[in-house]
Amino acid sequence: MGNERFEIQRRIAAPAGQIFEVLTDPHGHVRIDSSGMLQWAEGERVRQVGDEFVVHMDRESLNDLPMGKYEVTVIITRLVPGQEIEWTISGTIQPPIEHLWGYTLQAEEGRTLVTAYYDWSRIRPEYRGVVNFPIIPEAGLRATLGILARTVEKH
Repeated sequence: MGNERFEIQRRIAAPAGQIFEVLTDPHGHVRIDSSGMLQWAEGERVRQVGDEFVVHMDRESLNDLPMGKYEVTVIITRLVPGQEIEWTISGTIQPPIEHLWGYTLQAEEGRTLVTAYYDWSRIRPEYRGVVNFPIIPEAGLRATLGILARTVEKH
């Protein structure tokens, strides 16, 4: 996908609708986060583009920037019920960086192909070379998909 976006895929033995429920719940984002940065969330389930919720973060988990604890507002930029969710954030760093995270869900027989992506191709020029991208490595997204699978699969 080029050097400013990556995608990770995993087949998860759960229906797309059940996975989508986790991904549209602010608390679901905290439950499946593999980075340790997401501490807790507040807000309602997102239902449309433009919906927002707040996530309380702890940058010590990455130890890359001296930001400590801070808040970000998650802003939904794309939402297709049961199929796709994408967001950007606004927070301590202003103007917003404008990087994107998202998931696409493709229903298969008895399972769902989940694609997680991270895209920093649209970041503002003033952040290039100042903030190290990707902030979360591919392995982090892969681990998050593992936690998502553990959360929704019936064993």
